Amino acid sequence: MLTLRPYQHAAIDAIYGYFEDRKGNPLIVIPTAGGKSLVMASFIEGVLKAWPDQRILVVTHVRELIAQNHAELIGLWPDAPAGIYSAGLGRRDLGARVLFAGIQSIHKRAYDVQKCDLVLIDEAHLIPSSSNTMYRRFLDDLTRINPKLKVIGFTATPYRLDSGMLHEGKGALFTDIAFEVSVRELIDAGYLAPLTSKAAETRLSVAGVATRGGEFVAKDLQAAVDLPEMTDAAIDEVVALGRDQRSWLAFCAGVEHATHVAEAIRKRGFSAATIFGDTPKAERDRIIASFKRGEIRALASMGVLTTGFNAPAVDLIAMLRPTKSTGLYVQMAGRGTRLAPGKSDCLVLDFAGNVARHGPIDAVKPKRPGEGDGDAPVKECPDCQSLLPTAVRVCPDCGHAFPPTKVEIETQASTLEILTSGKPQWLEVDRVSYRPHQKPNGLPSLRVDYQCGMIRHSEWVCFEHTGYARQKAIAWWQRRASGQQVPTSVADAFERAWQLIVPSEIAVRPKGRFIEIVRYRFNRCQSTSSAPSAGGSRAGSAGSIRTTALPIRGGTNPVGGSAAVSVSNSSKGEAA
Repeated sequence: MLTLRPYQHAAIDAIYGYFEDRKGNPLIVIPTAGGKSLVMASFIEGVLKAWPDQRILVVTHVRELIAQNHAELIGLWPDAPAGIYSAGLGRRDLGARVLFAGIQSIHKRAYDVQKCDLVLIDEAHLIPSSSNTMYRRFLDDLTRINPKLKVIGFTATPYRLDSGMLHEGKGALFTDIAFEVSVRELIDAGYLAPLTSKAAETRLSVAGVATRGGEFVAKDLQAAVDLPEMTDAAIDEVVALGRDQRSWLAFCAGVEHATHVAEAIRKRGFSAATIFGDTPKAERDRIIASFKRGEIRALASMGVLTTGFNAPAVDLIAMLRPTKSTGLYVQMAGRGTRLAPGKSDCLVLDFAGNVARHGPIDAVKPKRPGEGDGDAPVKECPDCQSLLPTAVRVCPDCGHAFPPTKVEIETQASTLEILTSGKPQWLEVDRVSYRPHQKPNGLPSLRVDYQCGMIRHSEWVCFEHTGYARQKAIAWWQRRASGQQVPTSVADAFERAWQLIVPSEIAVRPKGRFIEIVRYRFNRCQSTSSAPSAGGSRAGSAGSIRTTALPIRGGTNPVGGSAAVSVSNSSKGEAA
């Protein structure tokens, strides 16, 4: 029996919530290995059991994903009225109520498909931005047949190299992100395997490599990095650092480069194979099956294995392909996040400078078209080669102390490798303040400020949002006001903020340019307080409570005032 995880339930709720009050084509963003196929399958089952006359089309252009998505639905709902339309899979079940199709096979068959109510597009980031494409022409034809057609995109990376975010810009197919969960959240919850990285001594140079369409020119890139001495040095490092890793995946810059990489691995006594875009289907399936069984230690690829490739045992990724594409970088790293028996993490060896170019995969900020190519602000620890934020003063992995610099000192430090560190820093909380916050053109939220000595950290609790954000707000409130009704509005939450116990400590870590709050500790003796008298204060196990007049930054107070409830913490605790 397949069971949905909380964030998967929230993703489905977000789809329904979106169409209750909005029109458009929403995106659902779930990281690689986060179970997009199960979300789609459960959503389809729910729709058809509630509205049996609906016609649903699931489209992608990766053969493996067509079969995988179909199998997921049948596994969840064995009697599903589902079929496949794909030349590569040898099936043309055009009349199925739920049709899993390859865009290359079906893009000219809209009038044979006839009326369709829902189109789910998997790997939506692969849709070209141009309006004159197979996808766009096919969707235009379907919309002419049914003007009420709804299109929903699913992706782990909601951006493209040539056009930026998928829901922004003139002519964008998608209109909103209806739901998003980060890879960091799923790793923290134990749903994905963590990634670790070490800076490699071997560095592939892209000096002089031309750029076209925002990406390195493929021919020039292969010529620059496919050098015998560089390949030998890189594979020596892979063997030295990955000897205890069971399943290696190398992303290369060209067919010849991948061939040379595999040869270098075999010369060092390890089995290796290559896969390319033109590898015959039967041969490709045989190689991948052998790799998954552990009969082949390493796969070297070019142009494939970044989408629709499911090999959970992968525990070493060698990035030998420099890329300016944030999406490609994240997709490559994501091949190592699946859970597998005996696998604790996945080691990423970046010979291509991609981590420095893009930053940690859970904190990337894709450049807009036309923006510069500046690298993310990271530095290398000279003792253990971990990649860290430039503001870090002491390496959290080996304890190396960096000399002081003249730049402004950041308030917190933790590792920034291929993934932002899972080692947060705990801070004592002296005071907590609550205030309504109104984001321009957005729903209001409750801003919570934690004063920790001279430093303040903030979070925003979204009581009026839907889906996952609302679920997080419910859990946040219930931990602080056990047994009391959860507010449905920010105004209600603000009025009742005096009821909340406050944490004795918070755990923080960097997230891109910002600091996020990831955990809390509460004193076991704390309980919710009684309401204070107007203008006064009440002493209790949660500390004294007072109301102060403070200006609100960033917008107008939606509850009609300029007050903030401020709670000082008079007791520290050890409770988790």
